[in-house]
Amino acid sequence: MAFATRSFVRFASTAAAAKKLAVKHVTVIGAGLMGAGIAQIAAATGHTVILVDQTEEILNNSKKGIEDSLKRMTKKKFADKPEAGAEFIEKTLKNLTTSTDPVSVVHSTDLVVEAIVENLSVKNELFKTLDKFAPEHTIFVSNTSSLPITDLANATTRQDRFGGLHFFNPVPLMKLVEVIKTPMTSQRTFESLVDFSKALGKNPVSCKDTPGFVVNRLLVPYLMEAIRLFERGDASKEDIDVAMKLGAGYPMGPFELLDYVGLDTTKYIIDGWHESYPDNPIFAPSPLLNQLVEEKKLGKKTGEGFYKYK
Repeated sequence: MAFATRSFVRFASTAAAAKKLAVKHVTVIGAGLMGAGIAQIAAATGHTVILVDQTEEILNNSKKGIEDSLKRMTKKKFADKPEAGAEFIEKTLKNLTTSTDPVSVVHSTDLVVEAIVENLSVKNELFKTLDKFAPEHTIFVSNTSSLPITDLANATTRQDRFGGLHFFNPVPLMKLVEVIKTPMTSQRTFESLVDFSKALGKNPVSCKDTPGFVVNRLLVPYLMEAIRLFERGDASKEDIDVAMKLGAGYPMGPFELLDYVGLDTTKYIIDGWHESYPDNPIFAPSPLLNQLVEEKKLGKKTGEGFYKYK
């Protein structure tokens, strides 16, 4: 009987350890477009959210952007019930607080979502610091679109509680989330992240820690091949855009999309992949793309990229 009791206790302990984490408290590091969007949808779905950035000015601008976004959404969602819409906005904003000190706010969080600059050393320094102050159960994730999750996880002592959640812009509208599992990510962590994504109203897809995950691994080489097609003089950028919209049913042509995303963003991704895989021709850089970025013609955000904008 004593042996059976010990076995049961051991089984119960193992079962408890394997139980998925129900994420209730979320800390989002980075109040830019992506971080603010993630904070918004988490707060709107009943999570307690702390949004962190370097200055109060950044946070105030971000919070105003979130409020404006909520107003636009509720205007459509609660068209016939304005009071319900106002109540929804008020409740969402109550779930959201801000801070300029990440170390002081991670002590009681279930999930840390990093959405800062796409720089490996900067991200690693952040994770290394937060790893010392976050509770043992806390899961760390990055919203990176191009950097290896494994390299980020290795900056911490919680590789089994580390994964990727790659959201898409604009976060409140885009339904997809890529859930990235490294060789070290535990099944418990992975399932907790899938459940969290669903709780946000998103559709999660799973991917191993491979360059670009699913979407960017297919999308960025496609965009680069469109540039090469234009560089060789095989077709004009206008005709390439029309061909892909009318022939493939894409909502935007590759050059329209490049300008929308930002040419610097695409260059950063392809340069990183080329550095890691120099012999893969799919990841070869483009002289034309390099030239446009050097001239600060980054797309819509600067008024000119492959096209000119008013």
